[in-house]
Amino acid sequence: MAKQMNVLEFQKKCDRGEKLTVVTAYDYSMALAVDGAGVDAILVGDSLNMTMLGRPNTLSVTMEEMLHHARAVAAGTQNAMVIGDMPFLSYQLGPEQALENAGAFLAEAGVNAVKLEWCPQASEVTRFLVENGIPVMGHVGFTPQQIHRFGGYHRQGKDPSSAARLLREAKALEKAGAFAVVLELIPSDIAKKITQSLNIPTIGIGAGPHCDGQVQVLHDMLGLLPDFHPQHAKAYLQLHESIKNAVRQYVSEVRSGNFPSKDN
Repeated sequence: MAKQMNVLEFQKKCDRGEKLTVVTAYDYSMALAVDGAGVDAILVGDSLNMTMLGRPNTLSVTMEEMLHHARAVAAGTQNAMVIGDMPFLSYQLGPEQALENAGAFLAEAGVNAVKLEWCPQASEVTRFLVENGIPVMGHVGFTPQQIHRFGGYHRQGKDPSSAARLLREAKALEKAGAFAVVLELIPSDIAKKITQSLNIPTIGIGAGPHCDGQVQVLHDMLGLLPDFHPQHAKAYLQLHESIKNAVRQYVSEVRSGNFPSKDN
């Protein structure tokens, strides 16, 4: 059995110049498939609020819901590092609140690390969690939990002032002890500059090819949501249509009397 990925091996792969691969998953069956495909890390993203629960953004997902899905993913994973996404208002009140919720991800759900988005308390919270034995992945650029402040899904860091701010935030997270930083929806040249300025891995999503790795939402990769097609995502399959066609065939065979046959 292969050794499960951890933060030290994650860093070593980056140091060797190997690109890191991260994919979201939200349940046991998808975790089995993603883990079996050889990804380095599986993110149980708060995006499950949209992909699995049908809500308009990530804001309303609860810790209980995140833990429920994280348990299922951890149960289906043997090789990849599993990262739990800290949901909105699970860490913004400060280090003690963050420790209780991040600790639940590790102790109750069985994940290996947590991810948190940049906020005014991000550095302090990251440092406190790391000091208490909880690996932290940071997240700067477009941070979905602040979607109302941004006024929608908009690229960040397009002017010199905001680009410099993103670099400061990423460096602050590194200094606080984060083992990696997600860079979301920022210009490729800014992502390259941040990547070159940090000693920890950068994981891009809509941030160009110069990051140390990439993260993608599994539902986008598989074409499971027919009306949502982010520009930064690539659909490797169109499973929504395939699933509909399979169920249509089942409906037809039941109604025609062809299913179940003697073999079923």
